Amino acid sequence: MRIVSLLPSATESLFALGLGDQLVAVTHECDHPPEAASLPVVTRPTLDLANQGSSGIEDAVAFAAREGRSLYEVDTYAILRLDPDLVVAQDICDVCAIPADQVAQDLTGIRMIRQHPHSLRDVLADIEELAEVCGADSLPLMARLRRRIEAASAKAAELPRVRGVFLEWIDPPYRAGHWTPDLLALAGIEDPLARAGVPSVALSWDDVGKAKPELLILAPCGFSQARAEEEADYVRPQIEATGATSVVVLDGSAYFNRPGPRLVDSLELLVASR
Repeated sequence: MRIVSLLPSATESLFALGLGDQLVAVTHECDHPPEAASLPVVTRPTLDLANQGSSGIEDAVAFAAREGRSLYEVDTYAILRLDPDLVVAQDICDVCAIPADQVAQDLTGIRMIRQHPHSLRDVLADIEELAEVCGADSLPLMARLRRRIEAASAKAAELPRVRGVFLEWIDPPYRAGHWTPDLLALAGIEDPLARAGVPSVALSWDDVGKAKPELLILAPCGFSQARAEEEADYVRPQIEATGATSVVVLDGSAYFNRPGPRLVDSLELLVASR
């Protein structure tokens, strides 16, 4: 098959399934595995947010949404010239990745898979669906992922449960949503602010403090480890005011924000953070 992936997590899934050689184009955010970087790119961001902090990014994204502007530009002409058999897109978040509706009309006639996971179970099911559509055997990959999930959960069960708060954004703080609460539960972390299966929403730092976390986990969406640590430094007084005895900063871009195989790595990181 000839596959165009408009979703970084799907790109990762396709490579994990042994289908990387069937990809003919990806997004500008598809950076894993390293081989993905050599593929043609058919998207670009419409906002320059590289030098913006968390608060500035929040304001810019909100302003674009009010004006009805997409955060991404897609070269659908380039996609059509590639003559793909399949396009993989998503319906879960207009901020995190290109929404399927943005390109569906221009790509009429090309088969499109719309991934929209809200839980860890959904994420695993999406990988299996992707394999089925592409005629691949998902059993070896899924068996490995499920064994690792069971092993991480068993390791967490041997430890005392901990009260924690996981934040998907820093300024303002966003609570854990969608599949992240599933990971927290498996890791033995009790997060009173997390809401499984629904989008993450903004809170206040007072809300975070009132949750009385022993463990505070920061994994801002789209930020690398280094960038997340920089952003955490900007709100250090707010972090300290929560009273958390342990603060862990993790790479949200590589792990927690992408609903693909590396969510299992994310679970293992959570267990290790305890």
